[in-house]
Amino acid sequence: MNEAWHPKNDGEEVVLSPIHAITNSDLWLWSILAAILLAGIVSWGIQFFVTGLAATGLNRPVYWGLYITNFVFFIGLAHSGTFISAILRLAGQGWRKPLTRAAEAITLFSLPFGVTSILIDMGRPDRALNIFIYGRFQSPLLWDITAVSLYLFSSVVFFYLSLIPDIALCRDRLTEVPAWQHRMYEILALGWTGKNSQFERLEKGLDGMAIFMTMLVITVHTVVSWVFGMTIQPGWHTALIGPFFLLGAIFSGTSAVVIVLAILRKTYHMENVLPISLFNSLRKLLITFTLGWLYMMIAENLTTSYGNLQEEMRVLGQKTGGDFAIMFWAMWILVFFVPLLIFIFKGKDSIPWMVGATVMVNIGMWMERFLVIVPTETRPRLLYELTKGVYHPTLIEWVITASLFSGLILLYAMFTRFFPIIPLWETADSLEAGENEQPSRGFHRHKFGETVATLKGK
Repeated sequence: MNEAWHPKNDGEEVVLSPIHAITNSDLWLWSILAAILLAGIVSWGIQFFVTGLAATGLNRPVYWGLYITNFVFFIGLAHSGTFISAILRLAGQGWRKPLTRAAEAITLFSLPFGVTSILIDMGRPDRALNIFIYGRFQSPLLWDITAVSLYLFSSVVFFYLSLIPDIALCRDRLTEVPAWQHRMYEILALGWTGKNSQFERLEKGLDGMAIFMTMLVITVHTVVSWVFGMTIQPGWHTALIGPFFLLGAIFSGTSAVVIVLAILRKTYHMENVLPISLFNSLRKLLITFTLGWLYMMIAENLTTSYGNLQEEMRVLGQKTGGDFAIMFWAMWILVFFVPLLIFIFKGKDSIPWMVGATVMVNIGMWMERFLVIVPTETRPRLLYELTKGVYHPTLIEWVITASLFSGLILLYAMFTRFFPIIPLWETADSLEAGENEQPSRGFHRHKFGETVATLKGK
């Protein structure tokens, strides 16, 4: 094994410590999450094999409910990794380096559950093959499948490339892990030796993919919004829906990163590796996103109310004073009023306040997705004006929803016990520098001294 190319730094021991052993607490947590996930699988089995979609609250005219809400929400969460790793990478924001892998992991583990939500919503998911056999690109549904599939594949590649040097580090450092785990590191490291040429190719590859992923992340959630916006349903058919969905996705994704980082910091004692200054940088971004969300909400609702079209006003009335009024105004409190006050006055020096605000944001953003979808369906554009629909999610739907979130948390928790959640190869300089120094961009191979020069010649 080659030990020379990755000498230890002050943060390495802390970052690698979660990988050394799986604790009883881990097993209990994984068991509880797996039990919830199993309950969801059983519930879906009942829905698929016994009752069909009659087990849900879906009906005519409400054909999309909790499952599609979850789809949009999970795809939105998946924008966190691309925003922090790709967009901020292109912007040269060096402070993002310790956060990149934690954010990318959210992307990687959110996307499969978003796709699963679509399959769960189908009464016969096996019929999804017909989309590939008979599908036509005139349909926004096929645009959506193409964009999400490409985003999932690209995210896996982007995530894996940035992980390779640290997998090789685990291969060489963690000699006490079980043999199967060590063999896994050997296979996944792809023979990485840490030559200068390897790092240079990796940096160029990641920079190129960052450009591609930046364009893709804009495309993906815009296309997701067009599944609704390309119809003529009131509340959906608006040019604003694309940028509104995109902003909401980045907003909820960045909020999820704050929650995950705070848990990792507390659970794995990474206070020096994830200092408050990193949370403060995210806080400034979240203030911007909060104000952007306010602008989008005002623009959408002002345009609708000023136009005063009867079919549009029926949907707006459902939100502001009808069946969904409580959820609508709770969303405003959870997404805008309380979080903004916390971000401005309490969040600068207090991680618990930041976590509380971001939890509220994500709850509110889930509500927002629900309010985009369901009220329009209860007051559709039909020939007879008094058409009304109702939707009450059933226990089956709530159990499956809980299982999807449990599955996401389970995969994330397991990942942190097998791979470094902080990219050591990219932050070698900043972990030694400490909290008060701003990390610079790029991998500082000069820190590895003459041993790297020796490797370059091999």
